[in-house]
Amino acid sequence: MVTLTLLEPQQKTPLKQWCFENSSVIRIGRAADNHVVLTDNLVSRHHLELKRVSSVSNGVSWKVTSTGTNGTFLNGVLVTQSPLPDNSLLQLAQGGPILQFQQQVTKSNTWSRSPDIQETVENATATLSSKNNLASTCTHEGNSANNLFCIHCGQPLSVQQTIRYYQVLRTLGQGGMGTTYLAWDAAGLIAGIPQLLVLKQMNADMVRIAKAQELFEREAHTLKSLNHPGIPKYYDFFVEDGKKYLAMELIHGQDLEKRVYTTGPVTPNQAIAWMIQTCDILDYLHSQEPPLIHRDIKPANLMVRNFNNRIVVLDFGAVKEIGTAPGTRIGAEGYCAPEQERGQPLTQSDLYAIGPTLIFLLTGENPFKYYRQRGRNFKFDVAKVPTISSQLRDIIDKVTEPLPRDRYQTAKHLAAALAACQ
Repeated sequence: MVTLTLLEPQQKTPLKQWCFENSSVIRIGRAADNHVVLTDNLVSRHHLELKRVSSVSNGVSWKVTSTGTNGTFLNGVLVTQSPLPDNSLLQLAQGGPILQFQQQVTKSNTWSRSPDIQETVENATATLSSKNNLASTCTHEGNSANNLFCIHCGQPLSVQQTIRYYQVLRTLGQGGMGTTYLAWDAAGLIAGIPQLLVLKQMNADMVRIAKAQELFEREAHTLKSLNHPGIPKYYDFFVEDGKKYLAMELIHGQDLEKRVYTTGPVTPNQAIAWMIQTCDILDYLHSQEPPLIHRDIKPANLMVRNFNNRIVVLDFGAVKEIGTAPGTRIGAEGYCAPEQERGQPLTQSDLYAIGPTLIFLLTGENPFKYYRQRGRNFKFDVAKVPTISSQLRDIIDKVTEPLPRDRYQTAKHLAAALAACQ
């Protein structure tokens, strides 16, 4: 029997497992007709094939054949076709998902001893020097325009600049606060193996603004103190040539704003499931001592991981501790609670944003379109939206009450109400 285990990239903890008995071929890729489906943009539709080649006295021999556009790495070495030893690590593209391959010893009907994964990672890291030697003579021919890494030598095809020991491969976005890069930790200093990450640089003109510096450093300080699968991992914070940088986990996925604008409104069950996951993350933040308020919950700051369809909350620059002095008004129009507009956010202010986020997910339209005067107050009116049931409408009404005391008081209470709608 063969077992394939999807590993979390940094801690190498198991995320998902597939078991195959009496299989002679196992196909892995992004397409639905594979035996193992990995919905990651770096993975090709039909990325690789594992094939049993012969029976031997002490078990079964397997080989791996890679046809993925971005390559496949066996214990850190780029391969197209290779014998597949037991307890190997297969990485589908640089920075892509990692699978551990294990097979059962047929003679004794017991599992073969699994070595410590870190030992395997160290062995993979030890091969980097030989890969660098290969890269020095590689012409990088035959790569598609979208490739980040060479399919022959495994090295980056284009490095825009090197900041400290991070190689910048691509600019992901630019805003008023700073620039976000896709970067490559070639030395594997963060996780023990080379990996992709996000590098945020504070814009030079923002350095002169005290509030901007405070928000940038606050995001780094907050991420460093948190540990939750729904929050990007903190890696590094440093100053280089007078500029401040934050290195953090790269989330392979798409934010909810882009998701809806690309594919349209989602089903009520999917929208509810994502908001329950968001409530779980908010409950974690609100349970800190002192409680942390995100202050900028909106579809663009909620990303869905490709491999497990789970929500990750982004952008912690606006996070505020309860008990600190009233501050600057932060929040997106249509998603911002009234008290937050006045610079007095509460934990219930984060919950308020769940209401308009649900409206956006189910209509594909700016929730502000549904914000109108009802009685003496302004509230959201979604009575005529066919995809919003009366039960869900009641939840949206309650969570967006003008006064915080009239809303759900905790993220757990809101999550329980949402769960009852499924």
